[in-house]
Amino acid sequence: MVAQHHGQKLDPHYLGYFHCFNQQLFYEAHDVLENLWLEDKYGPNGAFYKGLIQLTGAFVHLQKNRLRPAAALFKLALANLEKYPRVHEHLNLVTTEKLARKWLEELERTGFGVNPLTDQTAPELRLEVEVHEK
Repeated sequence: MVAQHHGQKLDPHYLGYFHCFNQQLFYEAHDVLENLWLEDKYGPNGAFYKGLIQLTGAFVHLQKNRLRPAAALFKLALANLEKYPRVHEHLNLVTTEKLARKWLEELERTGFGVNPLTDQTAPELRLEVEVHEK
């Protein structure tokens, strides 16, 4: 998941996160990004990486049909991501936060009675700029 992204503009762990996320490999995305978070836990991107990990964790909970824990992680992710500018590390956080709010609102709207995650509704995250060449 990480090796294929070496030699690109952004950290291969960061790119690997999006690769995994967009394939619905949410647990793996969490694991891949955790490497960066551990290095920068108290640094300028610590809360950013933590927010992305929490976002992914919410989808892990949805995959396991744990709807209330998913909602809790969506809220934590939003609290962390809201600390950063509209675009940070090539990620549009306005769009990312809208995605988290949409899923949280759907869970709350149904009273945590319906899991909105299916293969057809799975989310995707895209970076804003071309990041493939150094």
